[in-house]
Formats: sequence, structure tokens, C-alpha cells
Amino acid sequence: MKKVNLLLLLFMFLAQAVFASPASTDIPPLPAMDPKHEQIAILTLEKKMSHEEIHHLVNKYRDLQLRKIYKYALNGFSVKGPSHILEKLAKETPSVSLSIVNQYKASHIYQPSDNMQIIGGEEVKGILDAQNRRLTGKGVKIGIIDTGIDYSHEDLRKGYRGGHDVIDGDEDPMETNNINGQGTLHGTHVAGIIAANGRMKGVAPEATILAYRALGPGGMGSTEQVVAAIDQAIEDRVDILNLSLGNNVNGPDLPISVAINQAVEHGITAVTSSGNSGPKMWTVGSPGTASKAISVGASTPTMKVPYIQIGHEQIRLTPLFGSVEWKLAHSYELADGGMGRREQLKEVKGKIALIERGELTFTEKVNHAKQAGAAAVIIYNNTQGSFVGNLEETSAIPVMSVTKKEGDQLKRKIEKDERMVKTHIIEERDVLADFSSRGPVTSTWEIKPDLLAPGVAITSTVPGGYLSMQGTSMAAPHVAGACALIKQAHPDWGPEKVKAALMNYAKPLQHQSGEFYKTYEQGAGRIQLREAIDAQVLVYPASLTFGRFQLSDRHHEHQASITIENTSAKDRKIAFKYPKYIKGINWKLPMPFIIKPGEKRDVKITMSAHSQKLSQKIQDGFLTVLSDNKEIQIPYLFVLEEPNYPRVMGFDFGAGDDAKTYRYEVYLPGGAEEFGIALFDADTYRFIQFLDWKRNIGKGQIQEVIPKERLPVDGIYVAKVFARKAGQEDWIDLFLQIENNRNE
Repeated sequence: MKKVNLLLLLFMFLAQAVFASPASTDIPPLPAMDPKHEQIAILTLEKKMSHEEIHHLVNKYRDLQLRKIYKYALNGFSVKGPSHILEKLAKETPSVSLSIVNQYKASHIYQPSDNMQIIGGEEVKGILDAQNRRLTGKGVKIGIIDTGIDYSHEDLRKGYRGGHDVIDGDEDPMETNNINGQGTLHGTHVAGIIAANGRMKGVAPEATILAYRALGPGGMGSTEQVVAAIDQAIEDRVDILNLSLGNNVNGPDLPISVAINQAVEHGITAVTSSGNSGPKMWTVGSPGTASKAISVGASTPTMKVPYIQIGHEQIRLTPLFGSVEWKLAHSYELADGGMGRREQLKEVKGKIALIERGELTFTEKVNHAKQAGAAAVIIYNNTQGSFVGNLEETSAIPVMSVTKKEGDQLKRKIEKDERMVKTHIIEERDVLADFSSRGPVTSTWEIKPDLLAPGVAITSTVPGGYLSMQGTSMAAPHVAGACALIKQAHPDWGPEKVKAALMNYAKPLQHQSGEFYKTYEQGAGRIQLREAIDAQVLVYPASLTFGRFQLSDRHHEHQASITIENTSAKDRKIAFKYPKYIKGINWKLPMPFIIKPGEKRDVKITMSAHSQKLSQKIQDGFLTVLSDNKEIQIPYLFVLEEPNYPRVMGFDFGAGDDAKTYRYEVYLPGGAEEFGIALFDADTYRFIQFLDWKRNIGKGQIQEVIPKERLPVDGIYVAKVFARKAGQEDWIDLFLQIENNRNE
């Protein structure tokens, strides 16, 4: 039986990558090992062996060198030798698990950024609570569901206390190495951000790490595996759970989201990444849609961003990963470099080469431009929007990207012989990353993500050293580490209070224009760790969803209940500040009151909307609670009618349980008045037939079996998977291969 299952994505981008391709949420492959190249490997043993037995084992292989026998950190040893001998050792010794240490490019020098300082942590000394106790996460158990971790890394082995491998069904959650498949590094990077304790210090360096390897070779895994890992983490009674993974289906009721909510019910504070499918709305994916989890989007630490200026207009440049730093700081001439072929780059010497994306790898384009003497390269997209690219190797000249619109604009300037551009560098901080997925959540209309944390150019641990990556995968572990410090400072706080502390005292971020990001883009804002730890008053739930209104309801009134809790030792005065005025919306807020130490008080918030006076289908903003003049921001949201979320998503197609059937899965966030899978000839685009067609179906995930008699003849088809509701139609285009006699 071949199961159709939604694959999980790792929400990261790899800097200094060892491949060249458009930005991807899939983890990239690591390079294959040269059989003669010497490697250092960690070998972990299933059964305890004496020093003499280990020496005897290694001495059987003439070219191997025993380096270290571990006494406490591992049941195993390290060894050095040619790759093919290490492979032989692994095959001929079934009781041994082998992990290559230096299997890919990684900086062995830790180069910190200011991401820890931005969120309010002190990278080396830790952070102090109100009683002047140092908070390091000590005594807090953090589960990491990911690709496993390299627990032999010098910065991670102090905190590692075991885990579980769902993929192989054992207790060794080591990252996949190239001997056993497509290598991974993602979980080790996540673990370092949370709890590294060596050259690098994570947010909670003395927390206990439990690793759950639910994503195997290449960083791929299934819903079934991740849910099994969540189940095991609940059994292990972890305090915090980090999932820097997910899919692109924006639905609150997928199994992973349901399982995460169950984990929270068991007292676990669950942290998820929101996804890397921004900047469009409705792109947050499961489990970042889980109501009770803390879903995290990505903001930037302090970055020096290059700009080029033509006349009065400035264009922001995004560096490709692997590019050297942009240091150009005066006027340069632009030159059209076409697609980046050698023959198109004859006139770029000393100039900035403008090259279109496509046909050649980024590295090939850059090498051709460097050989032609270009001072820098700007690659513009060949489809709408921006992109994040990777180079196979560090470039000798700066390499930047711009959108298709900006590239076309620059190309027109060149054609008009307006070639001179000024270059300069602007320091940016606390900007929402373009790739960070946005909400809200379909069906429940909840605000996601809940928070932001630094997720751009984050250096952390990987097997063999350190590496800079970016993605919401890097943002979530900042919050998981922060939760550990809050839990250490307030052991009696459950998940709802930990989440409230972070959201209540987050910093709402603004566009460079000064306008605040929408609540469904940033949630409550970027975390401020010290303020969250020192919270004297908590308000929960920490965001409010007023649901969906119909235009036919001329006047709609909705009440929400919030709990205000005084966690301090003295009386606190509570007052409410009215949100920014929006025509058609009125508020009834409680009068000011005093709340005693340890007291909780439930209060009602009433919002009435005159639907026909509202101009936008999604209304959002912040409700402000004042506690002795300290502001607590509560994001709110409601929608009108049926908003413009994608009507269809998450389509998957595969072989059925026997040779005569196929199966498909699809997710319809709001149901559909009409749904279908139309097949077209791959060469002529002539309509062939409907593979399936339905009317008036409910929301959620659909799973159907297609019998042989409904299949077309063998071949490759273009499929249009479409859904219509409330006057809006959306579709997914893809190729499908039909093989009726595949097993006969």
C-alpha cells in the first residue's frame, strides 16, 4: 500500500549552501563523500564495550585511527579514516550507529549576531529574574521534533538527555548522515538556538534537550511520524516542545494541529514555526495553525542592507546566500548581462551586471560575470515577487537579488542610457521577513502567527561546526528558549500564561513607512524576553477573534471574555484604552478597577460592527490594557462575509491499495460549491475528462479512491484541481502520471 500523506517541510533557508536553486522550504542535500577523503566519525554503540574491545574493533581496519573513547557523554567513540573504510565498518558492525562529523561546508568559527540581544537575552551571562536569580533554563525539559540532532557537538552534548527516533524505531535520534541517506543538519541548528552551551550560547543554555527524530533523510517526514513524536513527547512529560516544521495547508483541523493542541492540554508549551510562504495572506501552515500553540514568524536582527538609487528612487537589494558582503559605496554603471552567458557579459567590466534569473545556475551566472570583470551582480526574478537564492560556493563579488518589477525598471533605465546608480548601505532592524508566512487561519479566523522572533541570518550549531541559516525554523527556537526561561522563573505557570506573558509584552513592529504590520502578519509583535519574565499582570487569551459577520447583519454585536491576573505582590490599577477608530466599529470596555495580588478577574469586551459601513473584509487592530501606565497589547480580528482565502490547497495524488486504483487528498478550507479535478492532454492542453467532480461539499480534508474504470489511458496529464465558493475560484496546476497496469 502506498499512502498518500502530506509531507512536512522544514521552514528554513540554508546560507552558504552547497547547492544552487531557487529558495526552497525543503532541506537541501549534502554533498556526496569522496571515498578516499578522510572523515571523522562518531560511533555510538547499542551495548557497552570495554576500552579493549573498542581498540580491537578499530584495529581490524588498518586505515582507521581511534581518536577518543567517550566516558560520560556517549556510549561510543570517535574515529578517523577514509570514507569507504568507515562505510565498511558501519556495514560489518550492525551494532554500531555511525555519524560523520565533517560532511559539508560549515564555519568552524562561531560568528554571533545580535539576535539574542534583540529579544532581551544576554548571550553569555544569561538573564536575571526579579529575585536576582540567573535564568538559564536549568531544570526545564525541551523536546525538539525535527531531523534529530548531532548530540556529539561540543555545544550540545552538555544538555542532551536522550530522545527517540521515530524513523528507525530506536532511541538514537542522530541526524541522518550521507552513509545512511540524504544528510540533514536542521535539528542541530534548531537545538543550538534553543540551548547551545559552549562557544555559542543558546537562549536557554542549561535546559535539558530531548530530541525526537521524526524527519528522515533529506529532512522529509509524514504526518504519521510527527504525530508519533508528539505522542512520545507527551509520554516523556517535556515542558516545552519545538516544531520547526509543517506544511502549506492553512487549516486548524489537520491531525498535527489537533495533536499539538492535545499536547498543550497535557501542560506542554508548544512552539511552532508559521512557514516560509510569505508575504501573501493565508499562507500560514499546519501546525502553525494550532489554536493553543505559539506560532512564530520571522523578523530580522540588525542588518546592513545595500540599496541602489536612481534619481529619487531607492531599490533594496537582497544578498544571495554565499555572497560576499556588499561594500560598494559610490556611483557605478549598470550593464545588461542578459541571462548571464559568457557572450552576453562582454561589456560589464568594472560595472554592476544586471542578469535575469533562469536557464543557468546562480553560480554559473556569477562566475561568468566575475571572469568578465564585473564589480557586482544583481539578479532579477523572472516571475512576480522576490526570491531568496543560494550559491554553490562563496562568491568573489557581491551578488544581490531584486524583484522582476525592479529588474525590468533597471533594464529600461539601461535602454534609455540612464546607467549610473548610486550605492549605499542602510542599517535595518526589526523588519518582518518577506518569506515569513501570514495568516489569518481559515475557518476559525484566528490570528496567526502569534509572535515574531529573529529568523534571518541566524548562526547556530550544525554537525562539524556552525552555519548561518534563515527561516521561521530559526525564529521558533528563540521562542522555545524564551519559554524555558519563563518556566524556570515561574514554575507554576502553564502554557496559557507563558504564551500570554510573551504576547502581552511583545513589541508591535512597523513598516519602514511607519505603519504597523497587520496583526495577522506579526501577531502581538516581536518578543521581549525580559519584559515577559517580569510580567506583573497577565491578560489571556492573548488575542481575540470575533468571528465572521455577514453584510446582511446591519448591526452585529459580539462579546469576548478575557481574564486579567495580578501576578505581583501589590495592588494593580487596570484601565482600557480604546482602539484606533474605524468607521462602523464601536467598543464597550470595562471601567478602570483595582486588582489585588494573586487575584484573577474575568471581564467582558463588547464590539459592535455596522457591517455595511466597513470597507474591508478583514478588520484587525490592537486593544490596549493599561496596568499602572504600562501597556499590554491584545491583537484582535474579525472578517466579513467569505474572505479571499484560497479555496483549495494541499493536493496530493498517488497509487491506491491495489493495482487498479489511485488515491488523492485535498484540503478545502471552507468547503466548496463546486470542486473538480480536470485532466488535459500534456502536449495540446485539450480537455480529456474529469478525474473527479463534486458539488456542495463540506470544509476540511477530502480523501477519495479513484477506481480503474474512471481513469484515462496511460500517460502524463496536466491536472487542474479547482474549487469555487462565494464567487471565487482557485486552482492548483500540476502534472499527473497514470499507469493503469503498473503492477501487472
